[in-house]
Amino acid sequence: MQDFDAIYRIAADRQGGADALEARLTRPVPAAELAEVPADRWLAAMAKCLFQAGFNWSVIEKKWPGFEAAFDGFDVARVAFYHDGDMDRLLADKGIVRNAAKISAVVANARFLQDLAQEHGSAGAAFANWPNADYVDLLQLIAKQGSRLGAVTGQRMLRSMGRDSFILSPDVTARLIAEGVVDRPPSAQRDMKAVQDAFNTWSAQSGRGLTAISQTLAFSIDHASA
Repeated sequence: MQDFDAIYRIAADRQGGADALEARLTRPVPAAELAEVPADRWLAAMAKCLFQAGFNWSVIEKKWPGFEAAFDGFDVARVAFYHDGDMDRLLADKGIVRNAAKISAVVANARFLQDLAQEHGSAGAAFANWPNADYVDLLQLIAKQGSRLGAVTGQRMLRSMGRDSFILSPDVTARLIAEGVVDRPPSAQRDMKAVQDAFNTWSAQSGRGLTAISQTLAFSIDHASA
């Protein structure tokens, strides 16, 4: 495995120089600010990402005002107590994508957010204060206790909210394989630990967070998606 500076040079060369690369790296939201994000915005982000999964993103974006209205602004307390009548209403609502499994997942995720708030004070605090050095454990929590938030869906949700994060996109995975961190797209717990260890090493070497490292890895591959 190369040190981070070597990978950074590859990415910079492919992006037209260090200044061009730095301009493409996004900055995560500070943890203190992220902790204050209300639960309804976390639920909205979860809903958007799970509805986008396997679907045309532009269609979901165009329909999004309808989703906000149909799910009561993603008020967690209200959505968590949706019943059969609400399911019938949502399945008849032409303003949203009427996918029963995904609608049910939104309700389940409202309850998941309530559980997080009970344990951590708020969902925002749980996500914001989770140590980067154990980030894969947060992904595992979201995948196991949330609904339909496994793999890149949960990863993209956290990134969309500005949480310092990595996304195991095809390009990031290609660099991880090239560096010998894994030999296939990581999914098993052993492989995810290897990914975490690599990110921890690169973070210690560079002083950078997960987002910057993830995007640098992606931009070191041609036609990168970070």
